Amino acid sequence: MNTTTTTTTYDFGDGKGPVPAHQHVNGGGWVADTATVVDTAYVGPNARVFGKARVYEEACVFGSAAVFGKARVFGKATVSGAAWVFGKARVFGLAEVYGSARIFGSACVFDTARIYGSARVSGSAWVFDSAEVLGWADVCGAARISGSTRAYATAGSAWRAPSGMASEYSRSRNPSL
Repeated sequence: MNTTTTTTTYDFGDGKGPVPAHQHVNGGGWVADTATVVDTAYVGPNARVFGKARVYEEACVFGSAAVFGKARVFGKATVSGAAWVFGKARVFGLAEVYGSARIFGSACVFDTARIYGSARVSGSAWVFDSAEVLGWADVCGAARISGSTRAYATAGSAWRAPSGMASEYSRSRNPSL
């Protein structure tokens, strides 16, 4: 008896060419066999999860969004539009990342925070509570954006949170800051 095993591959556009992958049972988006996405999470038909990324609980990735590297998206968080979450970044709780936003490094976005437009959150920065980072704003280093803060910048005049910035509210939640 001659048996043939067929392996499905997909090119995630990361320069590594086609790799073993499958379409997620909940949404049909592409998931590399090296990544982990639980059945309760949603990966839309044009979304991608690859590398060693993990999407779990009831998190949603849709639009043309990508989660890759060792990034984690969980809780009821959403990543959509053309947003990317990568590196060792974490997005969780009810946080939303959309538009062309980028979350990377070891950054964390959580609670009901929203990152959108062409905003970036990187390094070991945290954005949490109901804070918003939008437009061309760049939150980096060890910055902490919290409460109802709204960080905004237009193209060509990017606002950048200094790496040591931390609000009093952040310090009260985490005295080690």
